Amino acid sequence: MAAPTAPVRRRRLSSAAAARARVARSEHFTGWAFVTPGVVIILLFGAVPVIWSAVMSFQQSNLLSPSTPYVGLRNYRAMVHDPVVAQAVGHTLVYTALFVPGTMIAGLFLAVAMNRKIRFISFYRTAAYATMAISTISEALVFIWLFDPSYGVVNYLFSLVGVPQQQFLNSPSEALYVIVVMTIWGWTGFAVVIYLAALQGIPQPLIDAAATDGATRWQTFRRVTLPLLSPASLFLAVWLTINALQLFDEVYLSTQGGPLNSTSVLVYYLYEQAFQNFNFGYASAIAYFLFLIILVVTAIQFRVGRRFTYYRS
Repeated sequence: MAAPTAPVRRRRLSSAAAARARVARSEHFTGWAFVTPGVVIILLFGAVPVIWSAVMSFQQSNLLSPSTPYVGLRNYRAMVHDPVVAQAVGHTLVYTALFVPGTMIAGLFLAVAMNRKIRFISFYRTAAYATMAISTISEALVFIWLFDPSYGVVNYLFSLVGVPQQQFLNSPSEALYVIVVMTIWGWTGFAVVIYLAALQGIPQPLIDAAATDGATRWQTFRRVTLPLLSPASLFLAVWLTINALQLFDEVYLSTQGGPLNSTSVLVYYLYEQAFQNFNFGYASAIAYFLFLIILVVTAIQFRVGRRFTYYRS
């Protein structure tokens, strides 16, 4: 076969250079050029730790000794016989069952109250969202002060109405509920923003039509507004549940799992096993157990929520 002549080679090189130039100028190339650094960071600090922790969950590892013997499912079987795991799961589920509906109800109430044209409404909306801008450390310090058994504001207010003084964060029967109140306060601003955006997206003619048909405000809210808010409610339910099942910061800053393990949730127990007991293999198994819980709960929420969610076409 004869070798290509010089003009043919030049035409091929010029066509290849033109193709490369078209690719370099294309929107796809520009998009991937911007996305690639983020993808690398996510893979490095996201995917790699996930895979590494999965491997460690089948090992006896403390990250200090080079010896990491394979132990199979021993870490997972140990969870079944660990009473603290069962206790932490119970606390996590109780917290989630109280925190998620509490935050959604408080957020919906405030969003409806702010979905109107009144003086200083921008200030009120900013104040409602300000809870999301406050750091968890500041939030915990404020609530520790408010619920202090000796000089807290809440006990002072109780004394004015004759209610006995409470121990709150020092009481095994009350500490978890104080954390529920703390986190509801911290997340209500997020729920307000979501619900307020959804409320402002409801067509006013639908509200006017219900009023023309003789519906009261409550009937209009229950029959028209709530169904149209169902996509926002499903989103909030899923998002808040995932965050509730991963509760850690507030427990670490306010009670550190006490008193008597009454606020020890699953992520905090995972932290104790990993960074206090240096039992990273067992902690990794707990992490994947929590992942399974989140996956199952989220799937159930989507499956059930789909039946009650109304999407406008």
